[in-house]
Amino acid sequence: MAQRTVQQQERTPAVAGGPPSPRALPRLAASLAGGVLLYLAFPPTGLWFLAPAGIALLTLAVRGLHARRAAWIGYLGAFAFLLPALVWVRPIGDDAWLALVAIESLFWAALAAGAALVTRLRGWPLWVAALWIVQEWLRGRFPVGGFPWVRVAFSQGGTPFTPYAALGGAPLVTFAVVLCGTLLAALLAALAPRLAALSPRGERAAGTPLWPVACLLAGVVALPLLGYAVPRPGAAPSGSVRVGVIQGDVPGEGMGFLGDRPAVVLRNHADQTHELARAVREGRAARPDLVIWPENSTDIDPYRSAGAREVIDAAVRDIGVPVLVGAVVRHPDGEHRMTRGIVWDPVSGPGAFYDKRRLVPFGEFVPFKDLLSTFIARVDLVGLQSLPGTRDGDLKMGPVTVGAVECYEVAFDDTVRSTVLTGATPIVVQTNNATYALTNLPPQQLAMSQLRAVEHDRPVVIAATTGISAYVDPAGRVRWRTAERVKDMAVITVPLQSGRTLATRVGALPEWVLSLIGAGAVALAVARRRAGAPEPSPEGTEAAHDSEEEDR
Repeated sequence: MAQRTVQQQERTPAVAGGPPSPRALPRLAASLAGGVLLYLAFPPTGLWFLAPAGIALLTLAVRGLHARRAAWIGYLGAFAFLLPALVWVRPIGDDAWLALVAIESLFWAALAAGAALVTRLRGWPLWVAALWIVQEWLRGRFPVGGFPWVRVAFSQGGTPFTPYAALGGAPLVTFAVVLCGTLLAALLAALAPRLAALSPRGERAAGTPLWPVACLLAGVVALPLLGYAVPRPGAAPSGSVRVGVIQGDVPGEGMGFLGDRPAVVLRNHADQTHELARAVREGRAARPDLVIWPENSTDIDPYRSAGAREVIDAAVRDIGVPVLVGAVVRHPDGEHRMTRGIVWDPVSGPGAFYDKRRLVPFGEFVPFKDLLSTFIARVDLVGLQSLPGTRDGDLKMGPVTVGAVECYEVAFDDTVRSTVLTGATPIVVQTNNATYALTNLPPQQLAMSQLRAVEHDRPVVIAATTGISAYVDPAGRVRWRTAERVKDMAVITVPLQSGRTLATRVGALPEWVLSLIGAGAVALAVARRRAGAPEPSPEGTEAAHDSEEEDR
């Protein structure tokens, strides 16, 4: 017994850290493959059904490992996922892309460490799924305001899992998808002893009961199917509104999308509005009740430039209805700016406005700018630091009050919800993806809008400078969309939904409950480990322990 204890102590450092042994290579391969499968679930590839499979591999890769070894295996799996998923950052610079991936992967490393602990508890598929909510909650808030991109829910823009959004928003969609994946992982672990029974070494496990396997398989199949049973809000539309959407395109690409000459972006959107007015007069398009221009649709501050104001006034008077103009305007202090949506009336000119509340780090403001600018000259390209707005995006436009959301904000649950709670309908997303045109960002953002439509039972109208502009109905279906890097326009008829889903009513409650469950499971696993309590042996645990011994 003493000799075995010494041998185990000698093996412990290899488990806690250090270079991977050949025994660890299958786990590493599973983690990398899981990351790639999860990436393929996201737009533009959109193979949503691969998300549970990717999560299953990521889970099995760390199951039963020491937390520190699980962390680096999880980190590498996250890198395999995030490197292609966030490739749209490359126009800013390869260094920015790699740095973002490296930093964000740390959250997955922490998740993997926690998952390795809770997989030693009974019911571990549930606890691992709850831990994903903790990870996404943290990423959405830290650092510098958070980066809630590529949440698992955002791979499910229009899938059997999407209806869960009406019950618990994006967190519940993530939880359902991840639970499906962890149940699949448990199913594979439970099948392992039966497969091993084909060899002489595994004859002892040949009698493993089938009922756990059947239950796990039923859970894997039931979770997506139950999405179809989620009740839709019963309130019928209270009418409809015709919304004109203008996509004017930009002259340049990447960081230089504004081109070399000022006011080209403004002129493009004004010209498209004049073209829409001609189409209305000639009977080629219905007369809109209001028109939406994208975020940054004028590259000149219309409050400070008489020329810009005249161009906008002429276009708005021609179409004859209120236009929501996206502009970057100088703050009264002269030292900051605001990203603003301005309601421009054909008679009275600029009126009510919405200032973007969720600002893009290193795009609209630079954290620690004085420090970073000393050795990263590129941060000066951001220009004046933006200030966040302080009010919700409900804006009266013609016959309706729209809910204005600016670009990056569509990824934040609370920002969209607070606007919907004002009673605004439809949701209007003004976005400027010009720097990231023809990357995977525009389709990823469209999937977010699909989820928001179902979450709040609201139609969503998207106006983008370079695309994708789109209309998403309250069921999450994309009814109209543009191509990218083209000039386009349309008038779409949008139903007016004013009810509230359960998700709208309860807000962040499901996220908090699931996060507490995940954190509680980690605390229990740590307490049991410190107390030296015997660990339960759920289905497939023998195979997991055998794998751990081999890894050691």
